[in-house]
Amino acid sequence: MNLEEAKKRIEELTKLLEQYNYEYYVKNESSVSDAEYDRLMQELKLLEEKYPQFKDRNSPTSRVGGAVQSEFKKIAHRRLMLSLGNCFNEEDIRAFDKRVRELLHVPVVDYVGEVKIDGLGMSLIYEGGALQYAVTRGDGVTGEDVTQNVMTIPSIPLHVKEMRSFEVRGEIFMPKASLLAVNKEQEALGKPLFANARNCAAGSIRNLDSKVAASRKLDGFWYYLVNARELGIHVHSKALDFLDSLGFKTNKERRKLHGVNELLAYIEEYTAKRESLPYDIDGLVFKVDDMDEYDTLGYTAKEPRWATAYKFPPEEVTTKLLDIFITIGRTGKVTPNAVLEPVRVAGSLVQRATLNNEDFVKEKGLLIGDMIRLHKAADVIPEVVAPIKERRTGEEKEWQMPETCPVCGEPLVRVKGLHYCLNQNCGSRRIESIIHFASRNAMDIDGLGASVVEEFFGEGFFSDIPSVYTLHKHAIEIKELDGWSDKSINSLLDAIEESKKQSLERLLFGLGIKEVGEKTAKLLARRFKTLDALKEAREEELIAIPDLGPVGTQAIISFFLNEENIKMIELLREYGINFSYLGADLLDVNSYFYQKTIVLTGTLEKYSREEMTSILEGIGAKVTGSVSKKTDIVIYGPGAGSKLDKAQALGIELMDEKTALDHLGTMRGN
Repeated sequence: MNLEEAKKRIEELTKLLEQYNYEYYVKNESSVSDAEYDRLMQELKLLEEKYPQFKDRNSPTSRVGGAVQSEFKKIAHRRLMLSLGNCFNEEDIRAFDKRVRELLHVPVVDYVGEVKIDGLGMSLIYEGGALQYAVTRGDGVTGEDVTQNVMTIPSIPLHVKEMRSFEVRGEIFMPKASLLAVNKEQEALGKPLFANARNCAAGSIRNLDSKVAASRKLDGFWYYLVNARELGIHVHSKALDFLDSLGFKTNKERRKLHGVNELLAYIEEYTAKRESLPYDIDGLVFKVDDMDEYDTLGYTAKEPRWATAYKFPPEEVTTKLLDIFITIGRTGKVTPNAVLEPVRVAGSLVQRATLNNEDFVKEKGLLIGDMIRLHKAADVIPEVVAPIKERRTGEEKEWQMPETCPVCGEPLVRVKGLHYCLNQNCGSRRIESIIHFASRNAMDIDGLGASVVEEFFGEGFFSDIPSVYTLHKHAIEIKELDGWSDKSINSLLDAIEESKKQSLERLLFGLGIKEVGEKTAKLLARRFKTLDALKEAREEELIAIPDLGPVGTQAIISFFLNEENIKMIELLREYGINFSYLGADLLDVNSYFYQKTIVLTGTLEKYSREEMTSILEGIGAKVTGSVSKKTDIVIYGPGAGSKLDKAQALGIELMDEKTALDHLGTMRGN
């Protein structure tokens, strides 16, 4: 076979196998036997190995996985991946419909109803007919490039007939049957079972080894063509039909609905059908069908006004309250927790539930041994509803809050209805403090999560925050633990070393000073520039910090008067942790935005809203989330909605993004 023949045969096999994948995984039919499919796939693999120069980036052989990545690259979304507003009952649905009708000035609206897949939100980018990127939702502004893993899902087309650029969004999910198969395999290997299909799907997609994703039999439904109107499609239902024609798997449970009564009927129908579907759904989605109306309807800061999600009422189950134990948080707060007879609720296996505080237990009238009613609040957090008193046998026992901490033995103190362990050296408090210090929004030490911290603390590898930076001394001991290799140890130690370079605001947040959250930490870092300057700050300087107030001021002063905290700070200094603010020092009293209260709304293009907030706060402005009479300027972008309307009504200065950037540019030299 010469080069030209090889190239032609590889192209023929690629097209054939893509067609067979589409028939089998999307259309649920097949025109060839499994043996014939396997023979063609093997032929393609051999040809690609012999003639790698002709292998397509999106070859069907990529479905089997095999790429191992060191990390996932971050990719900014071309358009924000916004979340949807929620409706929980008929009243909410009618209110949503009323708002839409009033904004459009019409008596009735046509919608499309769709089931809401309980999976992992995903965006697919196609250029020139080929899949270029698959990106997770992330924070809505930036996601992770998981293309190699998504390519292993057979129902996702790697090539399409549409040569123009487009973006399609949807949900990666695990069918119920796949979860059963995976858990059967996990059980046979003696490994923990996955609690639900969504967690398993998300974990598979975010695994650095694409073979894992390939083995999990994932699937995807695609429900939104982002740039439909640029392609000449102006109706959402037609856009879904167009995706069908390109080979995408769209959900066939969708339906065009005329008016609010048909929305309510759809809810009733799928509330009954929910459990019979071969995949998990946690609600329904309703979108205005006419996409040309989206501009009129607009957006709030977080969600479109032309769509909403209906969330199913939380599923309620019955189980037994086996015991109650307490945990101690990093601030010393004591939390009672329920030990439950394992029960599956809203797709997850639940064995624990928080009981908040002593009064919660007493007010509910809970006894150890009770049969209780349990549901998931908003389908997320397990919540004990109430005991079933008529099922009591007389063997139930009353629970009492312990008088001493179960970890350190010190007395527990009740303050305003809550119990605390005041011992700063309590092991539990130290563990929680280290977990917080290493968390993503603090020092961002990748690999030092809760389970690792607990294990290392128990092994004696560290005992407090500063000793995190001596972990390298225990590298040989760590390697003796299950699951640790030279590569994973070095990766963790590199992350610890890298964290020394973090800016002051992350350190302040990570230290866990009472009343100092992320925003306050940023304000303090910008104002004082170094930890030492903050340590020496006078009360009148601190109380002048926006939103800090007298309680926060006293918390900071008390923190720096504590001898244990001073010792911790000096050790961190000795280990080389940065104590300075590394953000842009742009404070300029002549700036147009200096000391003005600003609200951002709509979609900003040059900078994300978080970046713009950081820039504005760095030059002395105050950025808030809501418009009021105290607002000086509203900076807006496309999709601006109610905030812009309110600002206009109050006569507040309005500024588009370009004008704001012009003001910033005169100062920043952009």
